[in-house]
Amino acid sequence: MKYGYTIIYVSSVEKTLQFYQEAFGFEINFIHESKTYGELNTGGTTLAFASHELGDMNLNGNYMKANVNHKPFGIELAFVTEDVPAAFEKAVASRAIPLKEPEEKPWGQIVGYVRAIDGSIIELCTPINK
Repeated sequence: MKYGYTIIYVSSVEKTLQFYQEAFGFEINFIHESKTYGELNTGGTTLAFASHELGDMNLNGNYMKANVNHKPFGIELAFVTEDVPAAFEKAVASRAIPLKEPEEKPWGQIVGYVRAIDGSIIELCTPINK
């Protein structure tokens, strides 16, 4: 078994890909001509987005759609960077919603949280020193 990718269902795949490209610097790896599915080049694991229409088709409508106006799901995407404050500022300037300003954790890691335009929680953090 191998972890392949994460897919987040969103209202607009194209706008979401553009947001992640602008806010976090990820390159768009692929977008289907139908604009219902796309992927980002994030390193070892693919982060993908699919339209709610595709989600309805795949899951017979049996899932809760993320909504930026409601509480977020209890899951987050973590993006590792050496400069969390700068990444946080760039994300907010790109329309991310600030959730928690960067702070140092007791174990020395710097962590901040934003919310993406699709409603996902994104953790911006320094690497954990092991």
